[in-house]
Amino acid sequence: MAMNFEQARQNMVENQVRPWDVLDARVLDALAQVRREDFVAPEHRRLAFADACLPIGHGQVMMKPVIEGRVLQALNLQPADRVLEIGTGSGFLTACMASLCAHVTSVDMHAEFTAAAQSRLAAAGITNASLLTADAVHGWQPQEPFDAIVVTGAVWQVPQRFLGWLKPGGRLLAVRGQSPAQQAVLLTQLGAGGYREDYLFETDLPYLAGAEPPRRFVF
Repeated sequence: MAMNFEQARQNMVENQVRPWDVLDARVLDALAQVRREDFVAPEHRRLAFADACLPIGHGQVMMKPVIEGRVLQALNLQPADRVLEIGTGSGFLTACMASLCAHVTSVDMHAEFTAAAQSRLAAAGITNASLLTADAVHGWQPQEPFDAIVVTGAVWQVPQRFLGWLKPGGRLLAVRGQSPAQQAVLLTQLGAGGYREDYLFETDLPYLAGAEPPRRFVF
């Protein structure tokens, strides 16, 4: 039996995302408009709207729709914002953010992720996103600061260099801490090296390569 993707998408928004306190109309509209099924591997197409993380390779996952909704809402993207995404993954969150802001720069260390996401974004008609293959944890340096930064893989601690890429008043969202009880946090730049931390929700995501907890030696 053919799957009704439009109905499944609306069910995802109304029965998963909205009940998890995602009430921002622009965010709900983005999730309802971007064709999530086109951003998953063909073998996972029928699972595109499931309340589950989907594997995408290299030990990484596509976040649950409810997590994506909460992330987009917390970032509070504005039409003039320029956004940095660290970890392109499938490109779905890239597409949603591009529909909410002026431009998204997305960086991923895996060339196949970047290439696949570029094709998906092009097919979706999204032209205000630039994708780069680079290691943002070690080495890569942007040419400009950003209004918002989102880190799509977990980090043990937020790298200080990421915070240095924010404009005054900018905000950074990351999932931080020790698996399996990591916490999504929103860091807002207050000037003079100060930041406000808002704790959003608990979750569990694979670590961004290079941002894992230190190894513990057992004797």
